[in-house]
Amino acid sequence: MKNFLEHAKKLLDGSAQITNRQKFSFMIYSIACVHLFLLCIFIILDITPLYLFNIASVATYLFAAYWVRRDIYLPVYYIVYFEIILHSFVATLCIGWQFGFAQYIIAIIPVGYYVGYTLDTKRRKLVIATGSAVAAALLFLTCKFLSYVREPFFTIDSPTIEFAIYTFNSICTFVFLILFSLIYIFEMKWTYAKLRHQNVILEQLANTDPLTGLYNRRSMQMFIEQALASDSNFALIMGDIDDFKKINDTHGHDFGDVALHDIAQIAVQQVGEHGYVCRWGGEELLILISNSTHEQTYQIAESIRYHVARHNFESGGQRIHCTLTLGIAIYQRGMSIEETITHADGKLYQGKQSGKNTVVI
Repeated sequence: MKNFLEHAKKLLDGSAQITNRQKFSFMIYSIACVHLFLLCIFIILDITPLYLFNIASVATYLFAAYWVRRDIYLPVYYIVYFEIILHSFVATLCIGWQFGFAQYIIAIIPVGYYVGYTLDTKRRKLVIATGSAVAAALLFLTCKFLSYVREPFFTIDSPTIEFAIYTFNSICTFVFLILFSLIYIFEMKWTYAKLRHQNVILEQLANTDPLTGLYNRRSMQMFIEQALASDSNFALIMGDIDDFKKINDTHGHDFGDVALHDIAQIAVQQVGEHGYVCRWGGEELLILISNSTHEQTYQIAESIRYHVARHNFESGGQRIHCTLTLGIAIYQRGMSIEETITHADGKLYQGKQSGKNTVVI
């Protein structure tokens, strides 16, 4: 019971999907149970054609269950469609319109559209579903017409039995329609949740660098625009890995990727909630520090430099040390962002010229 409630909760919030096998198994076994009940009724009423028909129907659905276990669904839908249509037609001819068997013909129409569009088939789904609906409507009208022009083959004089069978058929029709409507809602919820998850992934891919996991230029430009709009103080730190070309040439590009990734993680850890780190290009990092004094910005940059210098970079049994040089520019009112980035880059260049592995502000 607990597992059932947990699964139901997942269906309601869209985190679980009803599989085709579950849907079709529910459909064929529930319809088979209806036929078993009708079989008992027609045996009691001694209406031989109908109880023989219901025996054949139950056997048909058990055969269809074999196809469902093999994940073959479209033929199963056709079996269900033709069996319901034929059974409704034969039952109406045998005992009359007033027992409500023709209601099943109406119920199969929306199910046809639902099944047609949830199955992965290359055939024209709209044509199949609409053709089935038109055929069902014509047979429904034919049943009604025949009930006017001729008497049923068997007469049941009991109003109680007539009311009971009509009520049973009506309840079954509405239950099937309600349940398939709920299944449709659950599938819509699951599809929406899946789409939302995919959008999150796509947004992440659009805003982050795949190698380092850092924000990319597009994201950093957005963060800078937000900082400008908030009219708050901020600083930009430009960082560059020292002798990165030598690392790639000596140890291989895979080692260079390891160095980039590890330095990116160090920068993110040291910046924390104070700002954003992005891969600006190649081995360059651009860091935005918000609402921070000159001293605090310098301390963050120095902490990044210090931890990079102490870090052991390992790959394929090799271990090296590498360093990072950083240049800081404080944004000044009236300056453009391009000028601020140029200032940070200039300070970075000064650090490179003065021996590397340093922070210049």
